[in-house]
Amino acid sequence: MWSICKKELRQFFSSLTGYLAIIVFLVLNGLFLFVFPDSNIFDAGYASLDSFFGTAPWILLLLIPAITMRSFSEEFKGGTFEILKTKPLTSFQIIGGKYLASLIIAWIAIVPTLVYVYSISALSTGGIDTGGIAGSYLGLFMLASVFSAIGICCSSFTNNAVVAFLLSAFACFVVYSAFEALSRIPAFSAGLDYYIEMLGIDHHYKSISRGVIDSRDMLYFLSVIVFFLFLTSRNLVKR
Repeated sequence: MWSICKKELRQFFSSLTGYLAIIVFLVLNGLFLFVFPDSNIFDAGYASLDSFFGTAPWILLLLIPAITMRSFSEEFKGGTFEILKTKPLTSFQIIGGKYLASLIIAWIAIVPTLVYVYSISALSTGGIDTGGIAGSYLGLFMLASVFSAIGICCSSFTNNAVVAFLLSAFACFVVYSAFEALSRIPAFSAGLDYYIEMLGIDHHYKSISRGVIDSRDMLYFLSVIVFFLFLTSRNLVKR
């Protein structure tokens, strides 16, 4: 599994595209947090990372599909998947290696944003909510983990990397925010709206961001990850 992971990491960082994707993620978050009106902390008047944790999921929604889109689609297109299957590797090891690589890249993109915490702390005179920030970062890491599983799964459906990117971005959008939008339909306002909203990632991401780690939220994230990785396994079996 680790050999597959190292291969994916080398492939991603072998060109400028990999570095550029991470740089764009960091620059966009920095612009939203410190420059763009209506979202920067200077206009808000108080030291908070709320705007960062509000915009980061939407940027990850595009970054992670860009990371995972070639995971299996390029293998299928280049005919190397058949060669890969002749190696002494199980489907679990192949999927796990590619998933772990995408996670490492996503975490490499997120970890440098910890400098924002230091910056906000330096700007604040009354301190910052470290519990809420820690919970929000945990939610962001779990969100990246789910998006990575979705991206790997979508890449296993096609041999076209662009199609895999579009499918992954759309699936991440649906799982992240579509259920919350659906819950706002008046027909579901009798009590069903809450349960529909719970099906979406956004509900659990916001719950963790409050600084309270609920086992139900963690179980939800793990269940979604396992579901999409299992679906990926089934796709590979069909091939």
